[in-house]
Amino acid sequence: MAEVEPDDDEARRYEGLATFAHRPWVTSGGELAARRPDVAIVGAPFDISTTFRPGARFGPRALRAAAHHPGSYHLDLGIEIFDWLDVVDAGDAHCPHGSTERSHDNIRSTVATVAAHGIVPVVIGGDHSITWPAATAVAESAGWGRVGVVHFDAHADTADDIDGNLASHGTPMRRLIESGAVRGRNFVQIGLRGYWPPPDVFAWMRERQMTWHLMHDVWERGIAAVMRDAVDRAVDGCDAVYLSVDIDVLDPGVAPGTGTPEPGGMGTAELLRAVRQVGLEAPLVGMDVVEVSPPYDHAETTVNSAHRVILECLAALAHRKRVAAGGEPDLPGRAP
Repeated sequence: MAEVEPDDDEARRYEGLATFAHRPWVTSGGELAARRPDVAIVGAPFDISTTFRPGARFGPRALRAAAHHPGSYHLDLGIEIFDWLDVVDAGDAHCPHGSTERSHDNIRSTVATVAAHGIVPVVIGGDHSITWPAATAVAESAGWGRVGVVHFDAHADTADDIDGNLASHGTPMRRLIESGAVRGRNFVQIGLRGYWPPPDVFAWMRERQMTWHLMHDVWERGIAAVMRDAVDRAVDGCDAVYLSVDIDVLDPGVAPGTGTPEPGGMGTAELLRAVRQVGLEAPLVGMDVVEVSPPYDHAETTVNSAHRVILECLAALAHRKRVAAGGEPDLPGRAP
């Protein structure tokens, strides 16, 4: 009996090279320059700056290999994402064991290569310390001090140091602001809760005119209202926006696979709609999704949520490209 080849769409879900959303593998600077895709996925498998449970170094591989790929037609926006948006997987920055400085330098260099060609880098961490080199590289390309940041997290990550470590996953946002890459007044945080940071860290944040929305604000006002204010603040006087999503912004009941879980967080539907709003309304030039720690996950729920955060942003970018081209949405899934 002749062998029957599986349907291509079905086969790609679990066979072949594990790239993000089964996108083409394009890792060299020359290939990127020649192709000029809209978006390049970059892995940052680094987690030695975490303070509690390690494992986020496995995040990039898990989002490529373990996430269920649901297809690429976005129901709400009525768009086939990859018909409008050219997305490639640019591989991983080399993060040598035990070397924070070399790893961060390599992440910065890899992201800089992508951004220099006008390509939007989407960085998969890794612990949250990787935002310091990644967002720095984007600011060098898009405009030093002209990039706002929208940051989803349970924690502010604005400590001066953690146990003497200036490059901890609890310090990257302070490093970005101190360097001038991002102005404090354009740095907006959503989802903070729990028992850290202490008052002296919040005092520093106030001095830099940072804005933060506690989970209490989200609960009291609703995510849609919070996001309108957040996007307006981030883009005020800026040319571009960088999005950083720590998956621990989600409640650990729905996202257990993270290094520093904090109860009382956002629901998945809230987060997906919120990041989509950033992609739709802000001039997005880069993003990261961090702190996915597969060893603590259950049934890939955290991995899949992180994967969908990226898909939501890709769908938003595809929609903006379609609008710019004069295209109209196709909404066959909507009831009349």
